[in-house]
Amino acid sequence: MNMAWKEMKKNKPKFLIVGSIVLLISLVTFIISGLANGLSQDNVSLIKNMPEGMFYMSEDSNESYTQSQLEEKKQDEILERDKNAFAFSLQMGSLKNEADNQQSVAFLTSTDTQLFKQVSKGEVILDRSLKAEGIKVGDELTSPLFDGTFKVIDFVDNKKFNHSPVAFINQESFKNMFRTDEWQLIYRPNTTEEISGLQSFSKNEFLSTIPSYQAEQMTLNMIVWFLVVISGMLFAIFFYMMNVQKIGMYGILKALGIRTGDLFKMIWSQMALITILALFVSGLLSQVFQVIAPDTMPYHLTLTTTIQLSFVFVIVGFLGSTLSGFQIRKIEPLQAIQQGEA
Repeated sequence: MNMAWKEMKKNKPKFLIVGSIVLLISLVTFIISGLANGLSQDNVSLIKNMPEGMFYMSEDSNESYTQSQLEEKKQDEILERDKNAFAFSLQMGSLKNEADNQQSVAFLTSTDTQLFKQVSKGEVILDRSLKAEGIKVGDELTSPLFDGTFKVIDFVDNKKFNHSPVAFINQESFKNMFRTDEWQLIYRPNTTEEISGLQSFSKNEFLSTIPSYQAEQMTLNMIVWFLVVISGMLFAIFFYMMNVQKIGMYGILKALGIRTGDLFKMIWSQMALITILALFVSGLLSQVFQVIAPDTMPYHLTLTTTIQLSFVFVIVGFLGSTLSGFQIRKIEPLQAIQQGEA
């Protein structure tokens, strides 16, 4: 460790450059991860905030909730057997306020459940994000799909679907709007049981059936892991070039009895110092960014996610520096000294 620290002090510019690059790459990675989590919340917070359980669709729905139509007999059988289960339906639509401003929403209705608030005919409960659009309790809203009006009676937090605020409406209103008597989905909390005659999905599996969510998260996660791989390649290249320049020094150290393992420890110590310091600064900056980011930006980076990504960066840095150090094992002291003198 002492030898590693002395070399870092002697070659400050080189180590500062690689440390700065690691800081920038990790900062970008943290921010993109925060955006991925934020977009995930903005897209499907309705589903993500539900407890673990199973979702059920009709067998002929082709894994699409919009095409699912549950048989009444099967539905009643499940709801009767499991008192915590409930059926619900989701459809995209829009609402207009008194100023005739239109807002896209996801209309939702369900059977009795503690997870969703129940409303009467002609009433609506909205996600709180619509308050920013000037909508308040008591407002009368209209919809192109509905003949009457909806009176806003309350707001709820973190209830979004398909990047749209959820509007909880009465079952009868939903049927009149979308001309359907069938429920689309059944949800059973705290179970992993599959039911014959229905397609069964865990929460994560159900999220994967939503095209917008799957494509969005796959793209952002691919960028995150691409940046992590780049950081590993950066360490490998940096320490490889450093090792090439120090072949003569390594030869002398080996001639003095320094073991190859000790030289590896020196490289790992340098990697750890650079990485941990860079990750601490970038992690702090990413959390500050979360505070100053505008409310319109869907950014959500938890401390747990930051720590997990930091751990991945350290592992990747360790692998990259280790790969670069394999050339040290092949160094013969006399040959390396002669090469260094040349």
